[in-house]
Amino acid sequence: MSEQNKNQNQNHEDTPKTFPGGRASRPSSWKKLLSKRWAYPAAYIAAAAIILTLVWVYQDASQKSFKPDPASPSVQSTSAVSTDGSEQQPESVEVVAQSENIAWPVADASAVKVVKPFFDEKATADEQAAAMVEYDKTFTANTGIDLSRSDDQAFEVRAALSGKVSRVEQHPLVGNVVEITHDNNLKTVYQSLSDLKVKEGDQVKQNDVIASAGRNELEKDLKTHLHFEVYQDDKPVNPTGLLPKK
Repeated sequence: MSEQNKNQNQNHEDTPKTFPGGRASRPSSWKKLLSKRWAYPAAYIAAAAIILTLVWVYQDASQKSFKPDPASPSVQSTSAVSTDGSEQQPESVEVVAQSENIAWPVADASAVKVVKPFFDEKATADEQAAAMVEYDKTFTANTGIDLSRSDDQAFEVRAALSGKVSRVEQHPLVGNVVEITHDNNLKTVYQSLSDLKVKEGDQVKQNDVIASAGRNELEKDLKTHLHFEVYQDDKPVNPTGLLPKK
């Protein structure tokens, strides 16, 4: 083969191959780059760095967006710092008011006595008999206690607890009635009254005068007296166990 033909063949081999209607085929620079041993580890490290950067930016933005406003009423400070740099504890605030203890519904408990007790299912037969109310040849259990003076004189009737007057009425058998509603589903009822001092809807405080003791038809044998009842969740309870000892 002549030298000229050899040169032509060599030039023909070095010339990039072409295809009809296409460009010359050249080796891809990406393939050359990915053929390197360090290419894939470097790509993983770069991707991890990008992800960590995005996470950090997102967390920083979230903390700023949810930063509490000190002026907001829903944020309460738990401590204060004085001008000398020392930390001061906040003053304690009483949030639960102390409940009242039930009081005798009279000004002087020693001046009255229980003339008819509460009917207690656990009491003896004699005690239960003494707690029965007779009217028109019919006996009913006493749902409260009856108080009177030994000299049959009238006396002031006072609120045993603070509350709201929820009922004032005149009953043909038990006389004038005053009902006071208190917290915790508690009610006190005062019957056989005269000279009423309150009306329905009034707010009364413990020991406020609400009436005077009087007489009624149901227990006319007791003469001037006060019939006093206590209800918890609309169920009568024995007032004697709640009242302070004389």
